[in-house]
Amino acid sequence: MAKPKSGAKKTTPAGKAGAKPAAKKDSAARLDLIKNASKRAAKAATKLAKAASDVTKGAKSAAKKAVQEKATAKKAAPAGKTASAAKAAPPAAKAPKAPPAKAPPAKASPAKASPAAKSAAGAKTGKASAVPAAPPVESPRPRATKLPPPGEPLTKREMEQLLTAGEGRGVTGEGSLKGRLVVTNDMPHLVVVGRDKRELTFLLQGPDQEVLPAYLDHKVSVSGLIRKTTNHAGVVDVRKYSAKKPDAEVVEATPVETEARLRYLSPGEVSMVTAAGMGAGIKGFAGVRGNLEMTGEEFVLVVSNGGTRQQVSFIIEGKFATKALRKHVGHTLQVQGVVDKTSGWGGRIHAENVEPRPSEARAVSRDEMELVHIEGEVPASVDVRLNHGLTVRLPEHPGFTWAIEPTVAKRVGLREANFEPAPEDGAGTREFFFTPRNPGTFEVEFFLAKALSPGLVDRSFKINVTVKP
Repeated sequence: MAKPKSGAKKTTPAGKAGAKPAAKKDSAARLDLIKNASKRAAKAATKLAKAASDVTKGAKSAAKKAVQEKATAKKAAPAGKTASAAKAAPPAAKAPKAPPAKAPPAKASPAKASPAAKSAAGAKTGKASAVPAAPPVESPRPRATKLPPPGEPLTKREMEQLLTAGEGRGVTGEGSLKGRLVVTNDMPHLVVVGRDKRELTFLLQGPDQEVLPAYLDHKVSVSGLIRKTTNHAGVVDVRKYSAKKPDAEVVEATPVETEARLRYLSPGEVSMVTAAGMGAGIKGFAGVRGNLEMTGEEFVLVVSNGGTRQQVSFIIEGKFATKALRKHVGHTLQVQGVVDKTSGWGGRIHAENVEPRPSEARAVSRDEMELVHIEGEVPASVDVRLNHGLTVRLPEHPGFTWAIEPTVAKRVGLREANFEPAPEDGAGTREFFFTPRNPGTFEVEFFLAKALSPGLVDRSFKINVTVKP
């Protein structure tokens, strides 16, 4: 065997055993180094995440500012924000330094953490840069919250122009409007019916502008400064307003049965009371004049168209309707009291005062006139000279009266229809007096109709009248 060279140390078991403690120290130092490197890597990742979140928050705040400032945001915000985010991300990624070269595991952990951090930061910055590219959110419309100083009140002429469609552009002044409230584009408008039934629209402004939409489709009354900006629309700066629910249910109180309060009839109503076929249902206090007649035991006041089927008469009631009134039959009376016209041909009158009036002078004198006389219900043919007289006397029946057609009365020339009471209790007679004015042959028919109802005829008869010149 070869001998070892001189000066060389021989390996002994004791030497091998002595090398083991040194190896243990190196492994402990390496473990500490790895732990320190992992701690440093964790701190670096935390700092990197904080930096990325700060970048994201800055991008979001910048995006909000960019939306509010639309003009500047569209030009500068997207590019500027992306560039700033890109510049801010690499330094944050490079911030953590790698551990010493002696510890390979420490190098590996930062190398793995930095690409992940870079990709996360890039994704967040990409999202931040993509926000401005989205369609802009519509900002709320500006609302008028301040009222202008009071103006001049609108004149009557200006108000007419304001409420006329197609006119009044530029009219301004203080006034009030009523209409229906509608909401258009989240703004309250008042729809007003103009003078010619066309609708006008007024925008409502003022501090109550955000409250008024709650009264949609309500009846709203506003007062304030009114400005008609166009011929069909305008603006109202509302100072006061009131709203009412549409078709509000009104609880009707149970009507208490009370007597109708009587009133004085106007002159027009009095003329309708005395006219044929008009004024049915009129009731009130009035004074009427007419000729007094009788039908059975009732007193009748004939006020117009006596002797024809358009006769208007009233039955007299009350304390004056006594036998003492018989002496005035055939005379003219002025009766004051409550008139109740139940039909177009008459009714009843509750007399409170009765005053006799002098009878009007006869329009035609019978002196020196040839008269042809017919007595009773006898159909006959008679000849009458022109402008001379014809009399027909017929007995009345209780509750009925004799009459002729108004057109025939005008054609034959009816002058009078006089009622003559019987000397004792009973029905009287009626005398018709004619003075023909036109030559020819005429047929005159007489109707026995029910009092106050000329349409209810009991019987009739005819006479032929030939008028000779």
